[in-house]
Amino acid sequence: MRPSLSDAKATPAVAFCFFANHVLDGAPWARERLVRFAGRTLEFRAALFPPVLVAITAQGRLEPSSAESADARVVLAPGPRISGDAELAAELQELARTLRWDVEEDLSRVLGDVLAHRAAETARALWRWQGDAAGRIGEALVAYASDEARMVVRHPELSSLAESLAQLSRSLAELEQRVARLG
Repeated sequence: MRPSLSDAKATPAVAFCFFANHVLDGAPWARERLVRFAGRTLEFRAALFPPVLVAITAQGRLEPSSAESADARVVLAPGPRISGDAELAAELQELARTLRWDVEEDLSRVLGDVLAHRAAETARALWRWQGDAAGRIGEALVAYASDEARMVVRHPELSSLAESLAQLSRSLAELEQRVARLG
């Protein structure tokens, strides 16, 4: 039977804890590692979202916290940045590296195995396509800025210009020496 939802007010911290605990419930080993940090608080920050302050429970789960400060701060970005208490930060870094949400397993409970697999594969393909499209757009912008608009100079052109300037500087020095010998 599913654990009952608490009567807590729906806040970003409650939503975050609900999701994080769902992932932790699928990985008892991760909860066991968090148990030794019971009572410590964490602050999670992500772009466009308010900071979320949570506490680690004696069961290795997370619950919303009203503490004034956090023992560790996790900035969610590509590759989470974790600071604060060194031991807790190291454990969180390891969990961030190894703990994964099995989306396909959760979907299979609702959609069945075949549809869940196809939906997960479609999502992964969409994610790869999005990254590929972003890379191609970036390359196109660089090409436009350097070739068409001439707003940026490419490295080979800059190296050639630097070599020409160095040669000009040497020639001017030689010319100054000749003028000095004549005068």
